[in-house]
Amino acid sequence: MKIIKDNRKHGEVVVAVSSLDDLWFLSQVVEKDDRVTAKTIRKIKIGGQDERKSGVIKKWVRLTIIVEKVEFHKYNNNLRIAGKISEGPDDIPRGSFHTIAVEEGTVLGIEKKEWLKHQWDQLKEAAREKIPKILLCVLDRKEVAFAMLKRYGYELLTEWEGEVEEKRFNTGKKDKNFYGEVIEKIAEYEKRFQLDHIILASPAFWKEDLMKELEKKHPCLKKKITLATCYTSGKSGISELLRREEIKKVLKNERVIQEIALVEELEKEIAKDGCATYGRKEVEEAADMGAVKTLLITDELIQELRQQEEYGRLEKIMKLVEAAGGEIHMLTTENEAGQKLQGLGGIAALLRYGRCGVSYS
Repeated sequence: MKIIKDNRKHGEVVVAVSSLDDLWFLSQVVEKDDRVTAKTIRKIKIGGQDERKSGVIKKWVRLTIIVEKVEFHKYNNNLRIAGKISEGPDDIPRGSFHTIAVEEGTVLGIEKKEWLKHQWDQLKEAAREKIPKILLCVLDRKEVAFAMLKRYGYELLTEWEGEVEEKRFNTGKKDKNFYGEVIEKIAEYEKRFQLDHIILASPAFWKEDLMKELEKKHPCLKKKITLATCYTSGKSGISELLRREEIKKVLKNERVIQEIALVEELEKEIAKDGCATYGRKEVEEAADMGAVKTLLITDELIQELRQQEEYGRLEKIMKLVEAAGGEIHMLTTENEAGQKLQGLGGIAALLRYGRCGVSYS
């Protein structure tokens, strides 16, 4: 993302979307009653109702809408911002409904009555230097899963079970060289994404065996590979991989690692009845007292409250936390850390002092 204009003093920020990762950040920043301006396609009716040659055409127009709904679909990277038109060409009626489809290359003006610190921080994080392109590969003897690391989690690319000769039984199946298929898939992803790092993980010795084969066929990839150990396979293996010390050094500045560390700290504090609380009522009471050091919220809870038109209560909590100098982190439920937080109601807080110092009546 590129921040083109910062005029928060008058409520306005203009950004240019430069990657699909930016859409997730915008889905957390843009909210109901914001004014959003963009170049967008609008259906225009030509001719009157009674004219034979009346019809509908599509054309690019610049519109400003007052936001009513924000929808982000993670699996197809689709962000749609819907609302009533407040500004635009003379032939487009004010107050009519329109949906802006945000994609790579879209320049978006966002106007708010008040910009909260965490909203601006979200845009700055999206605007910082692009994250490394990191491929995660988890395998065992005959199963493999591939994922690409994203700022908001990871995207599962593919997983499959190969056909290999069982050692104890003669199945009659021809060995289709499972390792060879995995290596070619790694090479394919390297060509497609121009990878910066490849994390290769497995239980036992499978990763070392694969590495030997890979060095023979694609020796140039060796310098990009970091080996790690995990004890499960598939999607759960990828989630486990992100907690391993071997790759925290590679990913030390990445959002997903920071989120895992925060949730792990939260779990430890909850287990010992220490400096943590969770649930909307409990977190709201802690925020009222200025006790929240770090507020954690899932994107799923945000979307749920927006749909139920109950987002105002959450916004109040965030304002209280910021006013007391606390931090706010929004976690995606696409990774295990976010899923754990969602299991706690989607909202939790690390506190400045223990629960014994806070009265939760």
